[in-house]
Amino acid sequence: MIRIFRQYFSITSFVFVLGEGLLIYWAVFWATYFIFHLDLELLSIQPMIWLKILLITIITQASLYFNDLYEKKSIDNYIDLFTRLIQSIGITSIVLAVIYFLFPSIMIGRWIFFISIIFLLLLLVSWRLLYSLVMRRKLFAEKAIILGSGELARDILYEAGGRKDLSYDIDSVITIEENHTIQNDFKGISVHHGFENICNFVESKNAKNVIVALDEKRGLLPYDELLKCKVRGVNIIDGEGFYERITGKILVEKINPSWLIFSEGFVKSKTARLVKRIVGFIGAFFGMIILLPLFALVALAIKLETRGPIFFSQERVGENREIFNILKFRSMKADAEESSGPVWATDDDPRITRVGKIIRKLRIDEFPQMWNVIKGEMSFVGPRPEREFFVQELEKKIPYYRERYTVKPGITGYAQVLYPYGASEQDALEKLKYDLYYIKNMSPILDLMVIFKTIKIVLLGRGAR
Repeated sequence: MIRIFRQYFSITSFVFVLGEGLLIYWAVFWATYFIFHLDLELLSIQPMIWLKILLITIITQASLYFNDLYEKKSIDNYIDLFTRLIQSIGITSIVLAVIYFLFPSIMIGRWIFFISIIFLLLLLVSWRLLYSLVMRRKLFAEKAIILGSGELARDILYEAGGRKDLSYDIDSVITIEENHTIQNDFKGISVHHGFENICNFVESKNAKNVIVALDEKRGLLPYDELLKCKVRGVNIIDGEGFYERITGKILVEKINPSWLIFSEGFVKSKTARLVKRIVGFIGAFFGMIILLPLFALVALAIKLETRGPIFFSQERVGENREIFNILKFRSMKADAEESSGPVWATDDDPRITRVGKIIRKLRIDEFPQMWNVIKGEMSFVGPRPEREFFVQELEKKIPYYRERYTVKPGITGYAQVLYPYGASEQDALEKLKYDLYYIKNMSPILDLMVIFKTIKIVLLGRGAR
């Protein structure tokens, strides 16, 4: 895997996305060449043509992204794949038609894109079939061996099993002693017993990586054998770090404070904080102005349906555990917690109004929080702000939960876009795994990834309660 801006990406996935972009560019280029009957030298001296082709490429790949064609889990159903490709090209056509109507000067040619569709379908389907073949046969994956057979090893294998784009092929498991139960737990993977001669076993398997996934290392870690592997060029990878790398979350139950202390990350420079604050302020200020007509429409709908205020204000815990009042459009009945007290929202919650269901599904109820961003109480991206009542309970039961409050909470967040709405202690634990990963690896690139994911969720109406 490669690391770019503190984020790990599968090499095969990175090459796949980049290669597909080049194929799209190439398809549009050849359509332009055939229609205009221009030679390559003439095309090469017309830079605007290259920029116009680049615009088509970017919009096409954005359409593929919004149709879940760049998700980590590949699509094995070829009918579904072809359907989504057609939908993506259709969306691209509509977006380009709008852009060309508004800005006629950037149109590359009247029939260019439609001719390109023939090339695109052929190339995209072929490219994705080739990619599926590479993933199934793990042609470019590095062999890896897991040292350990406990819960951490099982968690890693479970997560790796759901990632066909993973750059690692986990070939074997090494256990400290022979155990028939362990053999049954790791079906389909060879199990080697004993920590003697580990390095020779690794070399016999032609493996390049050893993932140390021992639940308890004290008195068990085979230092001499691992050092021998290290000096022979084998990568020795910490199991908790490997789990973080392939999942984008931190295994809170397994890590200890020293792992967090000595691991890379948690960089919060004053410059980065200032830039995030300025960008957030400007974005929220102009966002509220642009969305003012929508705000008025939503306010009218809320007022017409039920009695009570338009906005909902509630105390939440912010950065450094400071209490602030979050602002949202009211999506529940005015007396929603009068009899029940503080409770999480659930599926088909009877307290939610009809208008509330719509604005929750589209996340419109969150938009007034831009006022909290302007005030400096929140950011666009950050952990979800929780109520003091729940925070006090969760801090007692979940390790490292208080670390969430070292950054400003966000309107959207890494955990919100990667995990469904949480309404239990277990959900809070799972979301903390993502929140800690975000805090540890904060960067503008990660914020952009979260924002793009949020836009897709809003457009597709996913994950709300």
